[in-house]
Amino acid sequence: MDNNRIDSKDKNPRESQDNPVVKKRVDWSASLIVASLAGAFGSSFLYGYNLSVVNAPAVFIKKFYNESWERRYNQSVTEQSVTLLWTISVSIFAIGGLVGALIVTPAVRYLGRKYALLLNNVFAVVAALLMAFSHLAGIFEMIILGRFIMGIDGGVSLTALPIYLSEISPKEIRGSLGQITAIFICIGVFTGQVLGLPEIFGKESLWPYLFGIIIVPSVLQIGVLPFLPESPRFLLLEKHDTKAAEKAFQIFLGKSDVTREVEEVLEESRVQRNIQLASVFQLLCDSSKRWQILTVIVTMACYQLCGLNAIWFYTNDIFQGAGLSREMIPYVTLSTGAVEILAAVSSEGLQTYCFLVFAAVCLAGGTYLFIVLPETKNKSLEEINQAFAKKKRVTLEISEMDQFEGGEKSGGKQESEFKNGEVKNRIV
Repeated sequence: MDNNRIDSKDKNPRESQDNPVVKKRVDWSASLIVASLAGAFGSSFLYGYNLSVVNAPAVFIKKFYNESWERRYNQSVTEQSVTLLWTISVSIFAIGGLVGALIVTPAVRYLGRKYALLLNNVFAVVAALLMAFSHLAGIFEMIILGRFIMGIDGGVSLTALPIYLSEISPKEIRGSLGQITAIFICIGVFTGQVLGLPEIFGKESLWPYLFGIIIVPSVLQIGVLPFLPESPRFLLLEKHDTKAAEKAFQIFLGKSDVTREVEEVLEESRVQRNIQLASVFQLLCDSSKRWQILTVIVTMACYQLCGLNAIWFYTNDIFQGAGLSREMIPYVTLSTGAVEILAAVSSEGLQTYCFLVFAAVCLAGGTYLFIVLPETKNKSLEEINQAFAKKKRVTLEISEMDQFEGGEKSGGKQESEFKNGEVKNRIV
């Protein structure tokens, strides 16, 4: 079967290049698909899962913090202290990600791309055990430590996985294969939201299982990746093993003649050896590279500082503040994860036009906020929450006033003062 695929490519090179369907059928080998799915499921999927998994059981975890504190110190913890502990539990995931991003460079250089991903599963398994057994042990610090370790896993995997996938894939489909990382992050977020539903693990007695499930993708990756080759580029340039690199290319590309791919890697290596390495400061001082560096910095800063991760962490609190009932919130939250998956999948087909969709969404969002978002200046959080639930509150206030007035009647306008200080006229 592989010979037929190779012959068709050799005999009709123009058809393979002009027809994207033929190119995809030729270039995607079974080993490449397995490597990408196993790598993404045990890496980027876990990152997305841990973004959203803490949202549903937040109330139960805070209660566990209070119970652990009271059992240890014989006094109840203050609400401010619980909020602080929860904030640390949520934000320390990002701090762990920073640590993971710093250690991944020497890891992929000396261990290799595949073994860096494999050893990274140790962080995931340890973190899962700490968080899953924290309730049983009665030690809330285990959750905080587990979140930090899980952040390290995310920092390593989100760097090592794209490197591995880009080096094992043909350049014609490298962009499509790289999209798998983003798609599995979205799937992980959505899975965390689904498993957090009250019908599954979103209960006070079952929330530790939400963290124990983290072991499953890690075990799957540990069971699959050892049977796949290391990155051909790593074998060729770091290990100087040409035969192993050729064999890896043959397995991943599904063809026997990989001379062109090997030569491309060697040529790229020769070019890089003639390039003098520069520090970040030197790059910023170089006027020819300055705008490229600043573009990357601004883009990533906007992504991180827009508060996207905070949405996953505090979705339930946001919807509750907007006046939604507690029973409805978990199901409304699912819509955010579903929309993210749809956007990630559709962006591959839209290609560069996906930015037009993004612009339309931004315009619609800005219009909605301009019309619906109440004024928050000089108002407390309670007043802002009341303004979000304005219709419901108005109905409630009018009902209360009718009961208070009893049998009194008047033929004009009467003023009623709301809790947020606004005075409105009511016609009787």
